[in-house]
Amino acid sequence: MHIIYVARSTLKIRFDPPNLKKECQLKFKFLLKILLVLICLLVVAVSGCVENSNSSDSNYTDSSYNQTAPENCSTSQHPAHYDASGYCYHVVDGDTIDVDGVGRIRLVGVNTPERGQPGYQNATDFVKSMCLGKTVYLDVDDAKNHDKYGRTLAVVYVGNVNLNQELLKRGYAEVMYIPPSEFPPGLYTL
Repeated sequence: MHIIYVARSTLKIRFDPPNLKKECQLKFKFLLKILLVLICLLVVAVSGCVENSNSSDSNYTDSSYNQTAPENCSTSQHPAHYDASGYCYHVVDGDTIDVDGVGRIRLVGVNTPERGQPGYQNATDFVKSMCLGKTVYLDVDDAKNHDKYGRTLAVVYVGNVNLNQELLKRGYAEVMYIPPSEFPPGLYTL
């Protein structure tokens, strides 16, 4: 930077150091490279974290809700086909759970004892041990998505375990078929 004094005490500043253009070009190229590297890192970091956040539970029959799990996924086990998934944050009883982003789920095709009936606590405790605090995968009943209380009707998977079937197998539930249903009566009986 050159300072030039002119008569009458007026100060003029002249700003043209040698190689200014070349210096700016080098700085610009360097910043552009850094920006490009940061964008690449951001894309790589976010690419595995994107999930379908459309959690409207009004209709699961649309094929856009069907997801196929990666076959070679080694970090977690889940069924190959499911309509929705989410974090189970509350177990109401042996056949009803609450899933974040989906709502209240009624396990289709099974019926466990109600509060005050023998077996209620065992069924509820089993479901809590299986899915509370875990990601569950839902195969929503295509023939009838919701019951008269607005609960989503689904087969629930925890990992590769079919929870509806496991309740029947262990004697915590009975078969309950209410037509129409995608799942035939007694599908999971032994």
